[in-house]
Amino acid sequence: MRRPLGGSDRGQVSVEFLGLLPLIAVVLALLWQFVLVGYTYSLAANSADRGARAATATETGGAGACRTAAEDDLPSSWRSGAATSCHTEAGLWKATVRIKVPVLFPGAADFPWTVTGTAGAVKESGR
Repeated sequence: MRRPLGGSDRGQVSVEFLGLLPLIAVVLALLWQFVLVGYTYSLAANSADRGARAATATETGGAGACRTAAEDDLPSSWRSGAATSCHTEAGLWKATVRIKVPVLFPGAADFPWTVTGTAGAVKESGR
C-alpha cells in the first residue's frame, strides 16, 4: 500500500484549534461583557423601584429613605459608580439611579456610558 504524497494529516485539528483559540477567547469575553451591561440595566431598574417604594412606604420615608433603599439594593461592586436622586412630582415619588457599567477586565478599558433606571410610586396618604 502506498502512502499519500502530501504526508500525514495527523494533528491538523489540534493546530487549527490552537489557531482559533484566541478568537474564541475574545468572543467569549465580549459576550460576557454584554451580559454585564444587561445585568447593570436590571440592577438600575430594580434599585430605582426599591427606592421609590421606600420613599412612600412609611411616615419616615422620603428622599433619605429612597436613597438608602436604592443604594442598599445594589451589590457592592456596583455601588461605587452609582448616583441616586429622589424627588416628588405631582403626588408621585420618582427615583433615578445611574450606574457606571463595569468592565470585565478592570484597568484594560473604561466604558464611557452610564445606565439609568427610573421608577415611580404614588405617595400613600395617612389615615
